[in-house]
Amino acid sequence: MADIFDVIADATRRELLQHLLDASLRGEGGTGELSVGELVERMDATQPTVSKHLKVLRDHGLVTVRDEGQHRYYAVDPAPLEDVEDWIIPFLSADFDPESGSPVFAAWSGADVSGAGSTVGRVAADASHQARSIIEGAQEKLHDVQEAVTKRLPWKNHDEGR
Repeated sequence: MADIFDVIADATRRELLQHLLDASLRGEGGTGELSVGELVERMDATQPTVSKHLKVLRDHGLVTVRDEGQHRYYAVDPAPLEDVEDWIIPFLSADFDPESGSPVFAAWSGADVSGAGSTVGRVAADASHQARSIIEGAQEKLHDVQEAVTKRLPWKNHDEGR
């Protein structure tokens, strides 16, 4: 299975994502969704080509689809692009200095800094993404616990009875 970088490397898929993003930002149709037919009209591509690329985007979670009758409506889902963001952020850092010979830059640029053939940059990006996912999950659990505790507080129930 292709990784997210392979998926967005294709110009047609990037154009589809751009059209869906534009529709989302404009709130087209009230939902920000576009049908396959609407996407075909906006692009210099045939319906089978658009459908083929939408399937790839859907399989990788970059778009959501909603069926309504015989029509399918697509919307962009940027969540999988977090891998790309995790990888590119170090390059956009304000303190980025390629002249410094920094091992951090070398690692993030994908250079082999281990001597053992592994790419530290990819490992670091994966670790960053995993850490963010764990933190987000913990925050959701904490929120759930806070709600449960608040519901059990005696003064909370007492105040609601007034």
